[in-house]
Amino acid sequence: MMASRQSENNAQEETSPLTTPNANIARIIPSLPLETRWPPFPLRRYANFWLPEVTLKEGVPGVHSCFEPRPTDVFLASFPKSGTTWLKALAFATLKRSTHPPFDDDHPLRHCNPHDCVRFLELGFNQQKDELEALPSPRVLATHLPYSLLPGSITGDGEHSGCRIVYVCREPKDTLVSYWLFTRKAAPACGVDARSFTIQEALELFCDGRCPGGPQWNHVLQYWKESVRRPDRVLFLRYEEVLIEPEAHVRKLANFMGCGFSEEEEERGVVSTIVELCSLGKLRDMEVNRNGSTRLGTKNESFFRKGVAGDWSNHMTPEMAHSLDKVVEDALQETGFTFSSTT
Repeated sequence: MMASRQSENNAQEETSPLTTPNANIARIIPSLPLETRWPPFPLRRYANFWLPEVTLKEGVPGVHSCFEPRPTDVFLASFPKSGTTWLKALAFATLKRSTHPPFDDDHPLRHCNPHDCVRFLELGFNQQKDELEALPSPRVLATHLPYSLLPGSITGDGEHSGCRIVYVCREPKDTLVSYWLFTRKAAPACGVDARSFTIQEALELFCDGRCPGGPQWNHVLQYWKESVRRPDRVLFLRYEEVLIEPEAHVRKLANFMGCGFSEEEEERGVVSTIVELCSLGKLRDMEVNRNGSTRLGTKNESFFRKGVAGDWSNHMTPEMAHSLDKVVEDALQETGFTFSSTT
């Protein structure tokens, strides 16, 4: 196993962003390490992360070669199943409240899934690039890409000023359980039956970093480091803390995005109305989220579960939890970062 890992690392060094322009990734995909055990898509290891082949074929090259960010763009970044759906709803309702007041009965979130209100930048990029260009400013877009795979025009590296990035992280055990359950529910939309995919199999792959976007802790760590280095450009949120104080975090989110709430809005209860509109309970009960599907065919109901902290204990044994905790603890040694947890 160690020899195999070493050969993978050697192959990785030859195909890192330092030697392969991200816009040209597609041509070297067949040479990248392959993982097929996490459904529904085959994964390839690139730049030290396991990413779906489809993302490497279209998403990353398209974003790097064709996407033109605007200074007013806001990007919502996350590792999958870390509070992405909730963050999309909160950010959209907050940033767009002048054109879509949260009090309105016809608010987009009342008849559209948050994933249709806030598009993922890299998913089906070639098919949606004209639609993204047509969106009015300020745009709010989402990404699951690691920070190191975002183009400099977004991050502000080099000559670029960059865009605002909001990142939400979640405790690894809850992330794993949510990801595993989502995979089993959503994979059929891609023609894959994942009912036999067990939590034990998911745990072993997750601990090895072999899941879409993994390793999760490295994904989180990249954005956290940037939030420490440039807090004016990267806002780092912890899902568990947002659960405890949603209104305080909506205010923080608004200030960061450059659309802080006025005294009049505070008096009218706009913040609490946004929190209520975007609550997982409210969103889950919307007709569109009970029976509809996203543009990519995934059933909307797949994105709504309990949304609580500590639910991992209902699906993992203490031994399984300990094994994941140990992997994460070892990986984060001397980084200065730890995951917050209310359990």
